[in-house]
Amino acid sequence: MARKILLVDDSPSELQLMCSALEGKGYDLFTASDGEQAIQQAMQVHPDLVVLDIILPKKNGFQVCRHLKMAQQTCHTKVILISSKNQDTDKYWGLKQGADEYITKPYHPDQLLSSVERYL
Repeated sequence: MARKILLVDDSPSELQLMCSALEGKGYDLFTASDGEQAIQQAMQVHPDLVVLDIILPKKNGFQVCRHLKMAQQTCHTKVILISSKNQDTDKYWGLKQGADEYITKPYHPDQLLSSVERYL
């Protein structure tokens, strides 16, 4: 059975970049473009992994991550935060919210793929 990955970014070009890096690798990919949609998708799909931007409409990635890690249905879901916010404090805060990893933009598609493979 294919592992499910939810990709969340409000930029269509960033979502396409993520999809391109992971397509053809045997994963079922789902997408969301804002924080509320991300939570709804996660509750419906029960992904194995969420790749989550931080700067999002409606709810930011920190809020979404915290919600997923506190909800019984998704508390074991792995979360990779991905953001242009590249300060040590941003990374620290992201991991404090329960994220399993923090990747800064710009990133190489192989970096995303290797991080995904590490958690799946």
